[in-house]
Amino acid sequence: MKKTVLRRNLLENAAVIMIVAVALIFFIFPFYWLVSTSFKVYYEQFSYPPTFIPGQAVLTNYRIGLVDLWGIKGITDSSIVASFNTLLVVAIATPAAYSLARFKFKRSESLATWILSSRMLPPIAVAIPLFLLWRMVGWLDTYQALVFTYAAFNLPFAVWMMKGFFEDLPKDMEESAMVDGCSTFTAFVRVALPLTTPALVATALFCFIFSWNEFMFAVVLTRWTVKTLPVVIPGLVMGHSILWGAICAVTLIGVLPEILIVLFLQRYLVRGLTLGAIRGA
Repeated sequence: MKKTVLRRNLLENAAVIMIVAVALIFFIFPFYWLVSTSFKVYYEQFSYPPTFIPGQAVLTNYRIGLVDLWGIKGITDSSIVASFNTLLVVAIATPAAYSLARFKFKRSESLATWILSSRMLPPIAVAIPLFLLWRMVGWLDTYQALVFTYAAFNLPFAVWMMKGFFEDLPKDMEESAMVDGCSTFTAFVRVALPLTTPALVATALFCFIFSWNEFMFAVVLTRWTVKTLPVVIPGLVMGHSILWGAICAVTLIGVLPEILIVLFLQRYLVRGLTLGAIRGA
């Protein structure tokens, strides 16, 4: 009986290991192919059978994609737009979420629901109106057009995300600070904000990733002065050829900042996403 149970456990563990291994290969292989192709010479990119390991690692694709074909400008513009958008959204969404969580007034829940419902608006529905608006005020093909457009779509998500975190914070600590002479704003800054630092980091990270990867508004609202990375990469598909090596090189450079930021802020991200998940009885 014991041998049968042991054999069954071994088979189950082996099956789990095989499933995990297949899943890892399935998800990691595209990234490996991206990295390897970025170092391949031109004929290896189209060879059959495929070349899994480059015969000679070259940096030509990085020079073509980053220097010759707008890659560096795309990374610079994406960094500017994503950074300013994240700062703007967090600066507005945090006090708004705190107000909705702490101050109950008539139709406060309806207001919170309306804020969330605005996030459900299809972006394509407002692309043309936004184009006409920014052209009218002279902001077409500028950083501020993308920053404010992305902020309009990030704010509802950020407000609702931060609202949940503030609601899970006990009011006792803030009330104690007010008894000691703090104002509502001081209690918010000195008590509530430090306790929700992981939540702020998680919210800011999601806003940054959305702005970094967004394509539709970037291609509609920009021309030459501003050219974010999601617009640069499709531009590497030429009329008579596709620069796969340059595409992989620029894509890899574009993905690395997100990976590094997530790894660097991982402990804050995990704490932020799980904050308030376990409630007291």
